[in-house]
Amino acid sequence: MTQAKHILIQGGTIITPEGSFAGDIEISEETISAIGTSLPAREPCAIIHAENCLVLPGLIDSHTHIALDTGIYKTADDWEIGTRTAACGGITTVIDYATQFKGQSLAQAAKNRHDEIENKACIDYALHMMVTDPQEFKNLEALQQLGMPSVKLYTTYRPNYFADDAMILQLLRQSVEAGVLVTVHCENDALVTAATAQLVANGQTSWQYHAQARPALAEHEAVHRVLFLAEQANAPVYIVHCSSARSVELVQAACARGQLAMAETCPQYLLLDDGCYGGDQPERYILQPPLRSLGERQALWQLVAEGAVSTFGTDHCDYTLAQKTAVNDFTRTPGGLPGMETSLPLLYTYGVKVGLISQMQLVKLCSTNAARIFGLYPRKGNLAPGADADIVIYDPRGESFIQASELHAVSGYSPYEGWSVQGHVKATLSRGQIVYQDGRFYGRPGHGKFAPGKPFDPNRIIN
Repeated sequence: MTQAKHILIQGGTIITPEGSFAGDIEISEETISAIGTSLPAREPCAIIHAENCLVLPGLIDSHTHIALDTGIYKTADDWEIGTRTAACGGITTVIDYATQFKGQSLAQAAKNRHDEIENKACIDYALHMMVTDPQEFKNLEALQQLGMPSVKLYTTYRPNYFADDAMILQLLRQSVEAGVLVTVHCENDALVTAATAQLVANGQTSWQYHAQARPALAEHEAVHRVLFLAEQANAPVYIVHCSSARSVELVQAACARGQLAMAETCPQYLLLDDGCYGGDQPERYILQPPLRSLGERQALWQLVAEGAVSTFGTDHCDYTLAQKTAVNDFTRTPGGLPGMETSLPLLYTYGVKVGLISQMQLVKLCSTNAARIFGLYPRKGNLAPGADADIVIYDPRGESFIQASELHAVSGYSPYEGWSVQGHVKATLSRGQIVYQDGRFYGRPGHGKFAPGKPFDPNRIIN
């Protein structure tokens, strides 16, 4: 597709966190140049007809694992595949991870990840730094020059990523002056290890036992502990992929006490439950944390509706079905689900369409809040003149069914195979370029650029 310098999106319903209105969006080069009604078409100008469609800021997936290499398992995708998959689902920015290994500087870790991505990304990307070496904590300010104002710790995965309480507290304390936000994967490692060891001793290692190895209590305890340590350090903290209502409630209670704490959840915890492990394809639902009960899923939706959750991330991992089915042993099966391309249709169908959340909440949770939290706003997550022309047009009409064979990931399966969804992504624009439209991908590797984040600022966080 030949890309025009000027694009006019006509006749759509524009959705922002504040409300919705019928209007047009004019794009010049890479940015939004005007928003209004009955905007004239410049010459030459490409027109996208958006009548009966929703026009949203491009989605920001703040939790992805593209080309993930854990040292044990490696996803089958690369940055071209991963960002293509995202674009076809209306995502215009992914926030992934750079891993800093022990003995490695933060700058080295960032460079290594950028080198992997170079000339492959089809949409823009940002990075969190996954820190493992306390010796580098004193250099957190370097992350500002690197445009990476957020770090990640794990309270589990011993010995590769595990951080003990002293390490967590040290990082939280040093993050405040550095203008860095600490994000944490919360599961009590000792409880997970003990539960797993008991299952192994009993010979209960098939996929159906996965959830029992990582009980909700392990998540609750770790969330409680991390929030306590953050309070002692007077540091903001962001809890990733909350799988349980209790975890979100702990964050909610911390906020009520005056802490700045944020909770992220994922579509899988809102849409799937642990009944999947009793089905005939339990390997498709191996992830950490695991799926919880139906009651937890319903309670999570209620908390989302109340505003207790700040963001939706997918925690996308593109392991193949062959990798998932290699051995019927949850201790030897890679954890993680594909989910970027299906996220928006599912959240619209089972969140907005049924009345659990509004269109404005969808925009906040899928785009604007992440842009604010991770220093990308107002360039990203924002439909306003001067912002990047990152836009998704969603046509809410018609019903279709999710089929892995029609998706762009390499996993070869979807945990939502056969699910009905209302509407579809009509078009995705990344910095003014049409990268997906009417079922066809038009993006190209190398279009996507690094989007540096500004230092974390509590004043940017708006509920």
